[in-house]
Formats: sequence, C-alpha cells, structure tokens
Amino acid sequence: MAILKFFQYAYLIFAALFLYDAVSNWSTDRTRAYISLLFVAVAIFMFFFRKRFRKKFEDRNNQNKPK
Repeated sequence: MAILKFFQYAYLIFAALFLYDAVSNWSTDRTRAYISLLFVAVAIFMFFFRKRFRKKFEDRNNQNKPK
C-alpha cells in the first residue's frame, strides 16, 4: 500500500515540474506553455483520482477482514 501513496504524491511533483515549465516558457513559446498547463491539470486530476481510489480500496479491505 505504501507504493500507492508514493505514486499518488508523484503526480503532484509532476504537476509542479510542468507548472515550472509553463512559467518559464510563457514569454517565448505560448503553445508549449499551454500544453504544460494542460499536463498540470491532468496531473492534479490524477492525484485526486488516485487518492479517492486508494481510499476506496483500503475501506473495502478493512470491511472484508475478520474481526
């Protein structure tokens, strides 16, 4: 389960890197900056999607465990 948490936060790291790329290319190449901003949005969406999926998976495993 720890590896799922790692990959969940890796999406935030990628979002930060793409945001830096967008800001650094804003004045020279707007098209590339817009594509980087699109990747920022996708990475943030994937972070929340993975977080919700991991939570559902953990809840399902906790319900199936014998008491």
